[in-house]
Amino acid sequence: MSTLALLAANGQGSTIGALLPIVAIFLIFYFIVFRPQRKRQKALQEMLKNLRNGDKVITSGGIYGIVAGMKEDRVHLRIADQVKIEISRNAIVAKQTEDE
Repeated sequence: MSTLALLAANGQGSTIGALLPIVAIFLIFYFIVFRPQRKRQKALQEMLKNLRNGDKVITSGGIYGIVAGMKEDRVHLRIADQVKIEISRNAIVAKQTEDE
């Protein structure tokens, strides 16, 4: 009877030992990839929610402009004197910093 118990314990130990590297890899991916990406996405959504007229922004296409007006899901950008374009709010990727 004790031999059967020993064999059963060895079988469970190898299963747990085989799953341990997979769990470790998942945790590494979570802390290196998923968690920072979620943090960046949350910061971007907060920035888009707080956009105001006069903010200097950069679009995903690389266009620099000043917010001239906003609708629900669209933004009017002034990119030059007398030149305004209408873009999707989701196309804005960042606010300009002072040195840009």
